[in-house]
Amino acid sequence: MQKLNSKSALSGRRKPSGRAGPSKRPKIPYTAEEIHEIFRRFSVQRPEPRSELDYTNAFTMLVAVVLSAQATDAGVNKATKKLFAIADTPEKMAALGEGGIADHIRTVGLWRAKAKNVLALSEVLIRDFNGEVPDDREALMTLPGVGRKTANVVLNNVFGEPTLAVDTHIFRLGNRLLLAPGKTPEEVEAGFLKIIPPEFLRHAHHWLILHGRYVCKARRPECERCIIADLCKAPVKTCDVPAPLVPIG
Repeated sequence: MQKLNSKSALSGRRKPSGRAGPSKRPKIPYTAEEIHEIFRRFSVQRPEPRSELDYTNAFTMLVAVVLSAQATDAGVNKATKKLFAIADTPEKMAALGEGGIADHIRTVGLWRAKAKNVLALSEVLIRDFNGEVPDDREALMTLPGVGRKTANVVLNNVFGEPTLAVDTHIFRLGNRLLLAPGKTPEEVEAGFLKIIPPEFLRHAHHWLILHGRYVCKARRPECERCIIADLCKAPVKTCDVPAPLVPIG
């Protein structure tokens, strides 16, 4: 085997690249002023946004969000209209049993597994939380079928916490708009939480979801209807002229 002299050995060593480590977030192509203006416009467009899921209290909100996984809000609302009319508390839901719950949600995707989770979380709420939905993320995530995203949605909608639940729309916007690029929902969530001005964080969750659902759509973003078109840095952008600041969708 050929020996390397000291010069060759040194030249073959990997030199420090100076690149950011995995814990350091990538630089985004927006100034703080541009980010503030993006969310200011969202706030003008929809001053008081709310979830498109129908609910009457913290418990029905929790159940609706659990059912909404891999399902549309409209489909969940259709299924829960009769369900919530007869079971709007953990005690009433548990009394229906798994079969009774399943009968009401058969039109919702993954209804068998969801019926089990709804029954199980109702029983845990009764046993461990005196029938009340906790206002703590860690406590919520102990409930069957409840992950970080579901917990964040409940905390935001019911308890007014400034949380950001990364669904498919927010994940797409974070990466497409280069506002909060990330390979996982957790990375995108962390990126948005780092840049969103505090005064806009309470409603940012809804603004981003609704913008992704009705304007910056998955197949083809409707840039001609976008109120931040002139600020957007997305490579797929087709228009630089912002739409009027009126409610869309």
